[in-house]
Amino acid sequence: MAQVNTVLGPVDGAALGFTLSHEHVIVSSAGVTQLYPELLDLPNQKEVAINMLNQAYAEGVRTIIDCSPIDLGRDIPLLQEVSRRSKVNIVASTGAWTQIPRVFHQTTADQLAGVFIREITKGMQGTTAKAGVIKVANDDPNLRPEEIAVLRGAARATKATNIPITTHSGHSWIVEKIGVAQVKIFEEEGLDLNRVAIGHSDSTKNVDYLLGQLRKGVWLSMDTLRGTPARPGTEGHPANPDWEEKTVIIKKLMDAGFTHRLMLGHDWSAWNWGGVGNAERHQANPDGWLFTTRKILPRLKKLGATDKDIHTLMVDNPRRFLDGSK
Repeated sequence: MAQVNTVLGPVDGAALGFTLSHEHVIVSSAGVTQLYPELLDLPNQKEVAINMLNQAYAEGVRTIIDCSPIDLGRDIPLLQEVSRRSKVNIVASTGAWTQIPRVFHQTTADQLAGVFIREITKGMQGTTAKAGVIKVANDDPNLRPEEIAVLRGAARATKATNIPITTHSGHSWIVEKIGVAQVKIFEEEGLDLNRVAIGHSDSTKNVDYLLGQLRKGVWLSMDTLRGTPARPGTEGHPANPDWEEKTVIIKKLMDAGFTHRLMLGHDWSAWNWGGVGNAERHQANPDGWLFTTRKILPRLKKLGATDKDIHTLMVDNPRRFLDGSK
């Protein structure tokens, strides 16, 4: 059985169990938890995360993919403590989000690939914890040079290590344009698209686009399944589906023969220092990391999904994505 890197060390893919495909424990900014911890109230936030993951574990969640690279405030020692105390496996990310570090702007794709490979094979932030996924992110289909370098560097690191790539592909009505732009770069790099998950793919109603991506061979991470308020500027937009519409779209993709290429998640964090306020977020989504378990999966079953389908979505697919098995 192939192994998967977690913050507490490698585990067999079979041990991952019920896995959420795109989450964040605590979201901040690069270096803040180390340099300005008094701004974040980390002791309290850490306990909130542990308590929420303990509850998730009690209801069957066994692994989360934490998609927070350095520019989202990745803190490996914190993730290690949260994982140890909650018993939930945490797969951490190398790569970069949309706030690409300034030094990356003057760095080549090959140099970035070397950085990502080191974090995959040696460890992150002075620890022996190795990255289990490469996170990349774009909010505009007109990719800037530094964004292209990150995408190409990620593709080259994946070709060297077989560690998969998961993406942030914007939100709502521009998702399909960004997803197409990301896949184009990966194709130019000769990357096996089986090692790519296009994230936030549930943020569009364009089923034809989603089917087109699946036919190219990527995974779709349907991972904004939560009861949180809409991002500013997206409220009421006709292309922005609610969670029930997203569930119907997921079932349409399953009915089209792609149950084996979908993963589910929330893009949720116990604490987020950007966008909508945390009190509002928790009020809108009291289920936290259990929204899929409590809302999405029962709805899918009412739409005709079987227990085998649910196991495929939540256990088999993320395992195969992470460990590269067939």
